[in-house]
Amino acid sequence: MSRASWLSVLTLVATATCSPGQTDAAAPAPSVASVRSLMAQGKLDDARRELDTLASANPEPAGVERLRGIVEYENNRMAEAAASFARAIAQDPSDLESTQMRGVALYRMGKPQEAIPLLEKAHAAGRIANADPNYVLGLCYIDAKRYDDARHAFAAQYDFAPDSAAAWLVTARMLFRQELTAPAAAAAQQAVQLDSRLPLAHRLLGEIDLANGDVSGALVELGKEIKVNPLDGETYDRMGDAYLRGGQFASAQQVLDRAVLLEPNASGPYILLGKALLEENDPVTAMMYLERAVKMDPSNSMAHMLLGRAFAASGRKEDAEREFQVLQKLQGAAVPASSNP
Repeated sequence: MSRASWLSVLTLVATATCSPGQTDAAAPAPSVASVRSLMAQGKLDDARRELDTLASANPEPAGVERLRGIVEYENNRMAEAAASFARAIAQDPSDLESTQMRGVALYRMGKPQEAIPLLEKAHAAGRIANADPNYVLGLCYIDAKRYDDARHAFAAQYDFAPDSAAAWLVTARMLFRQELTAPAAAAAQQAVQLDSRLPLAHRLLGEIDLANGDVSGALVELGKEIKVNPLDGETYDRMGDAYLRGGQFASAQQVLDRAVLLEPNASGPYILLGKALLEENDPVTAMMYLERAVKMDPSNSMAHMLLGRAFAASGRKEDAEREFQVLQKLQGAAVPASSNP
């Protein structure tokens, strides 16, 4: 009998001895190890199904609820994650990972006061999953207006001394990110008092002044930053913004030129330069910078708007129309093509 005939016979035998839908090897039973493997592969739905099977066992295997909490957390289902971590803690009160992750989930649910004691208890557990406990604990303290405790948490995250200038500055940055300008300014001032030459401290104070509409104060602080840190392109960018807001367009152009040289791959200085040049009635030069900005950041609506204005001021109506149409798509609102430059 030929090789092909033998293969046909073997196929028929296999078909006859296997019932419909039956495989030649039974699927392995779910286990904590198999769930971890599925999670590592990003197969969270498959992992959840195996966890459901494991949870129905009596007794439930250790670690199932913690893994379920992580799966729910990764799927951004915070209430379900918090509930799973709570069950894991009830089964094992010494489970610091579940304690910590329940605190993180509660914070993301907008419940910082409930999260704080859990995060404090699990503080020694270190970094787990995708959340830094010191960072989240610091944010919880900010929400509770416990700013000194927040500083200590952020300092621990960065291995700073808790009362150092660096600890005050990172706390100021976090407070400013939460739009808490008054405590942010106070923390930044304390950082400067401890170390007047601390890089980025005066820049942050300048940014806070800009956020408060204090252009002159911003220029003073940004000038101090440049004396301490003369090659920081972002400081020149912020100073250019301040000069633009104060109507000092020539000065804005000067510092933004420096920003472009120091940060050639950042679109912000090019956009602000284009705006300054438009205010100086130089749309042709403005176009050069704004076209560069659009290539670097095609989704930036400000760049398209200013480029449209530059084209319109130069008599290039079709190009202006194109830019305003792009702007309309980006903003989802009608923008008149006849906008005055």
